[in-house]
Amino acid sequence: NLQSGDISNRRVVYRLEQDESIPDGQCIDSEGKLWVACYNGGRVLRIDPETGKRLQTVKLPVSKTTSCCFGGKDYSDLYVTSASKRMDQESLQREPLAGGIFKVTGLGVKGLPPHSFMG
Repeated sequence: NLQSGDISNRRVVYRLEQDESIPDGQCIDSEGKLWVACYNGGRVLRIDPETGKRLQTVKLPVSKTTSCCFGGKDYSDLYVTSASKRMDQESLQREPLAGGIFKVTGLGVKGLPPHSFMG
C-alpha cells in the first residue's frame, strides 16, 4: 500500500531450483521483470513476477553472486557483485575472480534510473 506502507497480497513469485541455490540481491528492469542474484548458484535470473516463469539465466565465473543492478549511459548494462569471504584456498584457486564486480552487456533490456530518497 503506497499510502500506509503496509505489505499485502504476499505470494511466492518463483521457486528456485536446487542448483540456483539462495536468492540474494535483486533489481527490476524497465519491463517490470525481476533480476535475482543466486548466492552459491553462480548466476543471475530474470523472472516474470506475473507468471512466475524464469525468462533468462546469466551464468558467471563465480559461485557467490551477491547482487545486481543496471547502470551505464542508458541503463543497459547489468552489474553483478560477488563474494569471496569464507572461501578456502582451493575454492579461490578455482574461482580467481570471486569477490569481483562483473559487467554484463547485450541483454536486450534496460534498467530504471534510481530514485533519490527525499526524507
